[in-house]
Amino acid sequence: MRVADFTRVVAGPYATMLLGDLGADVVKVERPGTGDDCRGWGPPFKDGESTYFLAVNRNKRSVELDLKSEEGRRLARELVASSDVVVESFRPGTMRRLGLDYETVRELRPDVVYCSISGFGTDGPYRERAGYDVMVAAHGGLMSITGTPGGEPVRTGVALVDVTTGLFAAQGILAALLHRQRTGEGQHVEVSLLSAQLAALINAASAYLVAGHVTGPQGSGHDSIVPYQAFRARDGYVVVGAANDRLFRLLAETIGCPELAGDPRFRTNADRVAHRDELVALLQDRLSTEDATYWEDVLWRAGVAVARVRTLDEVFDDQEVAASGQVVTVDHPRLGAVPLVGPAVRLSRTPAAVTLPPPLLGEHTTEVLAELKLGTNRAR
Repeated sequence: MRVADFTRVVAGPYATMLLGDLGADVVKVERPGTGDDCRGWGPPFKDGESTYFLAVNRNKRSVELDLKSEEGRRLARELVASSDVVVESFRPGTMRRLGLDYETVRELRPDVVYCSISGFGTDGPYRERAGYDVMVAAHGGLMSITGTPGGEPVRTGVALVDVTTGLFAAQGILAALLHRQRTGEGQHVEVSLLSAQLAALINAASAYLVAGHVTGPQGSGHDSIVPYQAFRARDGYVVVGAANDRLFRLLAETIGCPELAGDPRFRTNADRVAHRDELVALLQDRLSTEDATYWEDVLWRAGVAVARVRTLDEVFDDQEVAASGQVVTVDHPRLGAVPLVGPAVRLSRTPAAVTLPPPLLGEHTTEVLAELKLGTNRAR
């Protein structure tokens, strides 16, 4: 499968990277001279290369095309005509002005699977708005439930709206390819950051739509489960979750406070939610008396859901992460050996793999244009 990738920043590149992980030949079309916006996002940089760009652009080949020129658009049409999938993340209407919209591309490649990614979709009054992750997180409600009560709105530490959008886009493309395999028909796949954000609100959305409850920020806590949050230990933080009554009794016994399980304020989860402040204060007093590693060890051995809050250096030094084999090393043309987080999905017969490093800007222009001239579609 060849994927013509007209995306930039995070959501679109994340989707096409996932397709590349599964074996697609992803040809990334970039602006001459500057390329994808996130090539300039930093610091941190490594020898001039943005670590942000490296995170979402493995398994791709880069081609510089000036889509403002007739020659650039002609070459882009040749590329899409030879591609099974086209993915774009311009503002709605841009690809039409370039002569690369779905209807036009379908004339060149009738069975094409064409995916459009936008901030707010193509039908509503906000379709022309720029759709960066944090703006959609604000508009779509995620920032209203992230942070601490009474505190300022907080964005998630990584662009989860973009990542979620990329996952939905890849899912839609794969479903469309399966349909094409069965029927020979291509189709237009659309996903917006706002639609992905709404889908990801899960229980918070349902709480409002079904019960009229407007969820607010809970810090590390949970609106419907107590205890289910981070507690300050003597030397750090530990997250404890007791999502049912049996686990709460086990937690109370393990930390040496069995009387909590018999307290009428805390007997059921609904009781614990109603008396959240009292219970959290009691648990905090007890958990602050030992180190986080101590509580993680004893609670894990007792069967209580628990995890110490780790920093990223600790995460990538963790034995479980090492055992997963998910951190892979690729040979970058400028940086040499570069470690990257590889695919999350495991397939027993057709494993996902990292076969190409994130490309230099325009690194494969000559190669891909030669293939277009010869009418070839490189298999990987």
